[in-house]
Amino acid sequence: MQREPPVLLDGALQTLHDRALLACGRLDGVSALLPNRELFLYAYVRREALLSSQIEGSQSSLSDLLLFELEEAPGVPFNDVVEVSGTVAGLEHGLARLREGFPLSSRLLREIHARLLARGRGTDRLPGEFRRSQNWIGGTRPGSASCVPPPPGLVEACMGQLEHFIHGTPDGAHALPVLVRAALAHVQFETIHPFLDGNGRLGRLLIVLMLIDAGVLQQPLLYLSLFFKQHRSRYYELLNGVRLNGDWEAWIDFFLEGVESTATAAVTTAHRLLTLFRSDESKLSGLGRSGPSVRQVFAALCRRPLNSIGQLSGACDLSFPTAAKALEALVKLGIAREITGRQRNRLFAYDAYLAVLSEGAEPL
Repeated sequence: MQREPPVLLDGALQTLHDRALLACGRLDGVSALLPNRELFLYAYVRREALLSSQIEGSQSSLSDLLLFELEEAPGVPFNDVVEVSGTVAGLEHGLARLREGFPLSSRLLREIHARLLARGRGTDRLPGEFRRSQNWIGGTRPGSASCVPPPPGLVEACMGQLEHFIHGTPDGAHALPVLVRAALAHVQFETIHPFLDGNGRLGRLLIVLMLIDAGVLQQPLLYLSLFFKQHRSRYYELLNGVRLNGDWEAWIDFFLEGVESTATAAVTTAHRLLTLFRSDESKLSGLGRSGPSVRQVFAALCRRPLNSIGQLSGACDLSFPTAAKALEALVKLGIAREITGRQRNRLFAYDAYLAVLSEGAEPL
């Protein structure tokens, strides 16, 4: 018989939990000090969505996604980038609903799922609806699968129980810290596999939504999918270890290690980006009359590091020629780079910023 999850943490897990929680606190502290929080959120949300999709096999890059959002992306892997874009839309919808005071619930997860699969190859996989047929994980049929989720008739009830657990209402759940509840809820969601497609991506979004809903994080700056991607085989092995052997402790240990290392890395990344922005902004002195427009365009590239002259012109409320001249100034300063080689419809990248964001986000 499978073991029940632990109700209380032992000494080693408690120590690991405390370190992970402390790292989350540092990350939250950094987010409160950011001069432009929305700037970081735009980039971090897309990074998490990209990494989560790559775990499922997406071959998109961060540049593919940013080009797609500019609607100027000929040649990018369309289905893959649509999938990543759907994950961005799902996370942003979930965050907006939580800010409105809507509960983290089965209904909200269905709403997010509808956005995950709104376009591309998942549109025929019942977006926003629990599955009505049997599915399985691994293998070519249930008999050879590594995991067979509950039959469709039990999905609604299982998700109802998971919803109660997320909010700490079952006996013993209230005694578990939210980081541990998030670890356990992720396994249970993945095991229920309530949808025909998109379960992995939504299960990973659930972690971030739980931490924000519980107040552990104020902003979604924790991209755990990077850790899961870097340890992909171990990730799936431990999920199966819980399902087959009830090895909850090994999974919780792995999860908490991931939270600590990811939060610590995110703090370092935030500081690196702040240093980069300040360093490049210091290069903008002595530009004379063009200085204000160049600073405006630079600030816009900090918000979206891959952009067109037309988009920047609109974002900065500058004429097209003025925005073009400002970009040329940034190119001469070594801050921006024209990436198309064309005379018309040119695109410009803030390379140093993209390089930091893309670390670890290369397709598998």
